[in-house]
This record gives sequence, structure tokens and C-alpha cells, in this order.
Amino acid sequence: MVWVILGHACIVAFKYSDNPELRKEVEKEFLFQTVTNGTYSVDTFFCIGGILVSFIYFRTNAKGSLDRLTQGTRGFTSGFLQFIGLLAYRFARLTAPYMFMLGVVQVSMKWFYHNSVYEPPTDDHINCPNYWWRNALYINTLFPVEQMCMLWSWYLADDSQFYVLGAIILILAASHFKTAAGAMVVFLFSSWMTTGYIAWSNNHAPSSDDPLALFDKIYDKPWTRLGPYLIGMATGWFLFKIDCRMKMSKVTVVTGWMLSSGVLLGLIYGLYNTELGPISSAVYSSLSHTVWAIAISWIVIACSTGYGGYVNSLLSATILYPFSRVTYCAYLVHPLVIRFLVMHTDHPIHLGKDMMAIIFLGQMVSSYLLSFVVSLTFEAPIVTMLKILAPNKRKKIQ
Repeated sequence: MVWVILGHACIVAFKYSDNPELRKEVEKEFLFQTVTNGTYSVDTFFCIGGILVSFIYFRTNAKGSLDRLTQGTRGFTSGFLQFIGLLAYRFARLTAPYMFMLGVVQVSMKWFYHNSVYEPPTDDHINCPNYWWRNALYINTLFPVEQMCMLWSWYLADDSQFYVLGAIILILAASHFKTAAGAMVVFLFSSWMTTGYIAWSNNHAPSSDDPLALFDKIYDKPWTRLGPYLIGMATGWFLFKIDCRMKMSKVTVVTGWMLSSGVLLGLIYGLYNTELGPISSAVYSSLSHTVWAIAISWIVIACSTGYGGYVNSLLSATILYPFSRVTYCAYLVHPLVIRFLVMHTDHPIHLGKDMMAIIFLGQMVSSYLLSFVVSLTFEAPIVTMLKILAPNKRKKIQ
């Protein structure tokens, strides 16, 4: 989440600076690849989302908890009830804070449009009143980006669409595992081929193009971002099958960590001062996000089976728990915090490395402080209600 905030902070700051040529200079620096390739942070979210959905579904189904939801029905009816239950849970879980922030974005951007010396970075003051229902249905990425309200909500739309597809595959896997596995493979290859073709037909060069250059064709479209989610689902099933227990030799563990670290670092920094041809660019665009997810999956598997070492200690640190609980609200809130900073000023920002660091740290702290408030007000009550209504909870109460 910190990586996401860093990337968005830099994008907006460059847009409203009085020395935009600075971006051309810092982009030549090796470490700036950390910002340029911050798009992989979203693939981490997709991968983790797929892992959790798959693992929790199989574990819940194995315990028989879903039987109470379907009330003894079988076949198509049972699967349909499960599907409706999964969708209803997700919609209730996500929508309240999301719709609140969408309203805040609409009102604030309309105010800034009439009172700020700058034009808003996007047309939320126009799009939100007209197209808010697309956000509410989580289908806004299926329409042109020029009509999108709350631009950063593309992630929620894609993740929700993946959830719908994943729910169908998981329900199918409960009774027809091979068919479900085959469907996953087909979807994965289809995503690769589609992404590669779009990148090739648009002459997309990952090493030199702005990572958001093809936002409306590659970046935000579900059919180009599906790979990491499917890898996550496969990982979740694997962890369920082994019950998070697995014996690995020291050689296997060391090799796994070296390959995972090398892949992650290679994807972030490997294209520095490198030019790819049309075919290699298309292949890289289609496979890189999936490869990233595979490396992330190794970290999850290693940490879950007792081979995480210091990495597991860091990721499981108690101090991170409250921050992890408000990650969703931090994602919703932080772009608005960034916009408030720049659009409240009456002159451009003169950027430098020190100034950018101060801006980023201030926006990160402010975003998390506000996310706690939004979470306590809109998210936590819904989560508590869902826990009360859950089948396991009802059984204990009865």
C-alpha cells in the first residue's frame, strides 16, 4: 500500500509542478524504476485476493459450513445459492465505504473545479453524477476511461469481476475439479494471448513507455490483469491441500527464495536502459504480471509452511496488524488526500528529491489517519454485522 501511495504521489506531483522537466531527469536514474514499476504492487493485491478466496472457500466447504447456506439442496440449486451468498457477502463487505468515498470525491472535485486555480486531474465532477452506478455494480472498467468516476476504483472493479469468475470456478471445482482446473488454464492462456496481441498491435514498449500509456487498453482491463488472480487461486488450493504443511530440503528452500527474489528484483529493475523489440515487448507485457504473482506465491507458501524466516517475522509483525486492517480504506482515501494537497495551493510545486520525500511521507501518514476514521465509521460495522450473520456464528448462538 505504501508503494501504491508513492507511485500516485509522484504522478500527481509531477502534473502540478513548475519544473516538469525534472521527471525526465529522475526517470533516467536506476532507483526510480521503483516508482515506474509500481504497477506490480496491484498484482500483489490480485494474487493475495485469489489466494484468500480459494483457500477460505475450500476450507469452509471442507468443514461443511456451506451446507447450512444451501440448506440441503444439491446440484445446480446448491451451487447457485453458494454463488449468490458469496456475491452478497462481497458486495456488503466492500460497498459502504466505497460509496461514501465516491460521494466525497464527487462533491470535493466539483468544489475544486469551481474554486481551485487548477483543473481537476480527472472529470469526476461530471462523470460521478452520470456514471456512479457503474461503480456501484463494479463494472466501470468495461467502459471508456474518459467516463470513469474515481479513476483508482478500476482495481475494485477488476478484483470484483475476478471474484465473480473465481466463485464460479470454485463452486464448479467442488464437484468437477478437473473441469474447473481446465477452465482456469484456458482463461490464463486467453489473458496472455489477449494482452500480448494488444501490446503488439499498439507498439507498446514496457522499457520506455509510460506504464500508464495504454491505461484504457491494457492497464485497467480485466482480461489483461487476470493472470495474477488465477495464480493466487491455484496457490490457495495448494495450501489447502497440504494443510499449510510441507517438508522442503534446505536446497529447495534456498533455491526458491533466490529465484523469487531474483524474479521480483528483475521485473522492477531488469529493463533499466534496455530496449525490447515488438515481439519480446508483447511477450513481456503478457507474462510479466503472472510471473510476478508466481514469485509472490512462493513467499506465501514459504511463510505458511514454516520456511519464511525473517521475512515471515516481518510480514507477521504485530505492529503491522492494525495497518493491514485498514488497507482497503487507505486505498480508497489516499488519492483524494494527494489531490487535496496540490489543488489547495495557489502556485505550482517546485519539486526536488527532498520535497518529494516530504510530500510522500505526509500523504502516507494523512491517508492512514483518515482511513482509520473511514474504516471505523463505515467498514467495521459492516464486518461485525457479517460476522454475526455468518452460519458459524448463528450456530454458536443457537
